[in-house]
Amino acid sequence: MQDNKKKLIIFDFDGTLGDTKQNIVTTMQMTIRELQLPERTDEQCAATIGLPLTGCFRLLYPGMAEENIMQCATVYRRIFAENLHTMSPQPFPQVVETLHRLKEQGFTMTIASSRAHVSLVRLCGDMGIADCMSLLIGADDVEHAKPDPEPVLKTLEAMGCNAADTLVVGDMAVDILMGAGAGTETCGVTWGNGTEEELTAAGADHIIHSMEELLFELRRFSSAARKGKAN
Repeated sequence: MQDNKKKLIIFDFDGTLGDTKQNIVTTMQMTIRELQLPERTDEQCAATIGLPLTGCFRLLYPGMAEENIMQCATVYRRIFAENLHTMSPQPFPQVVETLHRLKEQGFTMTIASSRAHVSLVRLCGDMGIADCMSLLIGADDVEHAKPDPEPVLKTLEAMGCNAADTLVVGDMAVDILMGAGAGTETCGVTWGNGTEEELTAAGADHIIHSMEELLFELRRFSSAARKGKAN
């Protein structure tokens, strides 16, 4: 791999690599019913995707006591794990193939997610992408989750990479803000939970509409870097 290529790609998971929206919404609704909480619509539940789990319930139930928030998170994790036996999240189209091509081309890839580390490990294994990832950062691996830049800064330190050599890829504004806060380039994807307008408003440097487009964008980064170096 050329020195002027992007060397590190940090991916979000939910809505970027894995199509987990139905799993998340279904599990959230089951948690709400089990704990006999006031009803929330599927749309309200889906709008919390991308936040740490406790943040999801804080948004759904403003003013809820912290001990009850923690109870919600505990019940959600149990139900989500149980649901995996019958509802297996799938990778988005071309995700697995593209990740393996990027690995063959010499890119280092990691994940920075708002889900718990143990869940992230299981889902990456189930989807056949674990061998592509050099590091997994879950919400419980950091003190400050997205949109704080800590997950990216921690990744850069662990991988020995510079922000200038890194691209953050995600489907939500929090992913773009996280990457920008750490000084990396950012790429928004439109097949997940955020809209193109939201990604653009957050300041995404690049927008792609399919996973395969990422290969083109990375070649363009390399070409632009070589041209700049020649000048």
